[in-house]
Amino acid sequence: MSADYATFGLAPATRAGGLLAGGDYQVHRDFVDFVVDGYPLLFRLSDLDAVSPLASDVPPSLFTAQVRSLLLETEPPLPAGRFVVYGCPECEDLACGAVTAVIEHDGEDVIWRDFAWQTDTHADLELNGYHGIGPFRFRGTEYRAALAALLDGSAAGARRRVLLIGARVALLARLAAALRTIGIGADIAQNADGVPAGELREYGAVVFGRSTGAGQRDTVRRAFATAGVDVPCVDGLAPIVPLLVAQTEQALDGSPPGRRRLTDLTAAADAAELEVTSSCRVRLTAYRVDRLSRGHTRDLFDGVLEPGRHRVPLDARAVRGEAYVVARTGGTVLVTEVGRSRSRA
Repeated sequence: MSADYATFGLAPATRAGGLLAGGDYQVHRDFVDFVVDGYPLLFRLSDLDAVSPLASDVPPSLFTAQVRSLLLETEPPLPAGRFVVYGCPECEDLACGAVTAVIEHDGEDVIWRDFAWQTDTHADLELNGYHGIGPFRFRGTEYRAALAALLDGSAAGARRRVLLIGARVALLARLAAALRTIGIGADIAQNADGVPAGELREYGAVVFGRSTGAGQRDTVRRAFATAGVDVPCVDGLAPIVPLLVAQTEQALDGSPPGRRRLTDLTAAADAAELEVTSSCRVRLTAYRVDRLSRGHTRDLFDGVLEPGRHRVPLDARAVRGEAYVVARTGGTVLVTEVGRSRSRA
């Protein structure tokens, strides 16, 4: 089979979790994505909320079988030599839908071809094939070296545990429960005094409640600096749990800006502006605090946007007063204050 060589690599990626309107939620997933010719393969699949089989949010021993499979050391899991490339982020059920491809040897090379959307044991290439993607020919040594790095531990996983600091314990308890629901560990404390450096290194972010004083924040930051930990610190914008969850998700996103689908977000009373790097579904949600300190939520936009900068008109009533806008794609969350702040990935 003739095909030009493509480069193959792996990169950490995130499927952002979050609390959604109506009480629904989606689970946070850290995974390892496939990078073909320097570009995440997932980005070629417009409007797809999925993760690769290489989930880095579980110990490597649990996805060893997946790596061995992609190395073609075991039999294909699906008929006709097909492998799952991207699947449901909530479960592993093929019935939810998955992107599959034929993966095979061609001499020393490895070929990925015939990409398709599949919901049962057999793929219909005519009806559900991704005809504009592939085939990809990878040099065997490069391909095997990238996957083998996962087995020897040289591909590090993300820290998916956060430390919540503040005096409003009831609010922080609700936030911790919400984060745990979507798969992020959370601990609550008033400060970081006396915490061993090894424990501080387990945290991927610190979230400060709005009532936390400047001196207390500085003390916590110094504790992490003394432990040699460079950790993002989040200043909670408002006592609204879904908004704080979104801020936490943004802080935990350690992917390079060039591998994010959403890279910029600003909002004013009449419109939000955002930058999209690849075709994807974007959801905009407004959170507002009224004069009685009650939180309000309003869905603003839900649709597929093409690469480029977009201006989305807003209902001024949904963002009056103290208000914030959250933008989500499958892998990126950005938060901005309406009319005052600018948020960049």
